[in-house]
Amino acid sequence: MGAWAIAVHGGAGVDPNLPKERQEEAKRLLTRCLDIGISALRCNLPAIDVVELVVRELETDPLFNSGRGSALTEKGTVEMEASIMDGPKRRCGAVSGLTTVKNPVSLARLVMEKSPHSYLAFSGAEEFAKKQGVEMVDNEYFITEDNVGMLKLAKEANSILFDYRIPAVGTCGAGAAMDSPLQMNGLPISVYAPETVGCVVVDKQGRCAAATSTGGLMNKMSGRIGDSPLIGSGTYASELCGVSCTGEGEAIIRSTLAREVSAVMEYKGLNLHEAVDYVIKNRLDEGKAGLIAVSKDGEVACGFNTTGMFRGCATEDGFMEVGVW
Repeated sequence: MGAWAIAVHGGAGVDPNLPKERQEEAKRLLTRCLDIGISALRCNLPAIDVVELVVRELETDPLFNSGRGSALTEKGTVEMEASIMDGPKRRCGAVSGLTTVKNPVSLARLVMEKSPHSYLAFSGAEEFAKKQGVEMVDNEYFITEDNVGMLKLAKEANSILFDYRIPAVGTCGAGAAMDSPLQMNGLPISVYAPETVGCVVVDKQGRCAAATSTGGLMNKMSGRIGDSPLIGSGTYASELCGVSCTGEGEAIIRSTLAREVSAVMEYKGLNLHEAVDYVIKNRLDEGKAGLIAVSKDGEVACGFNTTGMFRGCATEDGFMEVGVW
């Protein structure tokens, strides 16, 4: 019997001027999710059950960009995506383009367990959800007043808005977004701070699992798919580790960031902390991102090259930490 460990994130890239109240609100949500995961692990739930449970909680709360509270497309609608992976046999499931499924991560798990495929998207994923009897809601359920306002801001700035809750004042306003030196695939973007959610867990049996869920980018093109549902990029789990990524999706996709952590552990013999540090420093080129990870030995680690990352972690020996910067 080994030792369990858990980590959660609410996105990498945080506005340096983020109000203290917002920081504390995020920390409370992350702490609540850690507590849910810890209770489940103490009841000997397997890692795959725990990551789903925790991400469902994050999807239900509108604070971060997943499920209710998801970022809006250029058309003012929500298109969500998620993935989940079970390390022992490398089973996985992923979904994209969801508009009415209340908890995308649970549909991703059903794709893994109840379909012959690994990835379903758009109308096919919605049809599968209906057949599986998952909870469905109107698209309006996911749309919040804050996000409607931020979509308006993004359109006025003619920009994809990453941190769609950064207020339009001072250095963080729409004008600053247009002057930003940051780019995605060679095109200018606004202040960088996506708020994807994710969870990684290793249970007492040393089984690793990972799950990631997001609404994507504010003012994104309809049909855009990011890294979160892509196995090996936004999510990966093996017999060695479980990884969930967040940040500039296109950079994470190019670097297959989540898989890289497992790969350098396997092929270079690095431990978890060394592997996380290595891939953040050497695999992102000029991209901005972060990740959380656990190992089969009960280690937990996080890494990011952004100004901050909403994150929390806990281990069986009593260690628990929640942070932003």
